[in-house]
Amino acid sequence: MNQEQVLHEFAALPLEAQKQVVDFIAFLRTRYRQARYSHKAKPSSLADEAFIGVWRDREDMVNSSAWIRGIRVREWGKGT
Repeated sequence: MNQEQVLHEFAALPLEAQKQVVDFIAFLRTRYRQARYSHKAKPSSLADEAFIGVWRDREDMVNSSAWIRGIRVREWGKGT
């Protein structure tokens, strides 16, 4: 079936059916757009992310539990 035949068949449909065809075409475009982008995406290594190692050189983060306790004491005036 060529484009001209498809358009002829589309025009012969009732208005409600034409609306359904248009909705289905929109659905298919969305579906295949997502599939196309998902295949092109390259998996990235977590080690390459900018946030990895952001606190590496912080001396106050050597003991993260103590750091949290210190914040709680400063903010709420008591340790938990």
